[in-house]
Amino acid sequence: MTTSKAGKQAPATVSITLNGKARAVGTGLSVAGLLGELELEPGMVVVERNREILARDAIATTPVEDGDRIELVHFVGGG
Repeated sequence: MTTSKAGKQAPATVSITLNGKARAVGTGLSVAGLLGELELEPGMVVVERNREILARDAIATTPVEDGDRIELVHFVGGG
């Protein structure tokens, strides 16, 4: 646990649902940070957060919050 400015204990992780599976991630993580942990390129992924598609320019600034439901669709190229 970490201590907030108010002196209260804050959890070190938050619980999310990622592609239908429960997952704990660090607090203060952005969606871009989550993609980095998963080794996914933001330009190759569509992110749905709580039933809304995130604009590409919002990925870096959108926080991952406790209870979020995140779905990732990863594009694979080839021919």
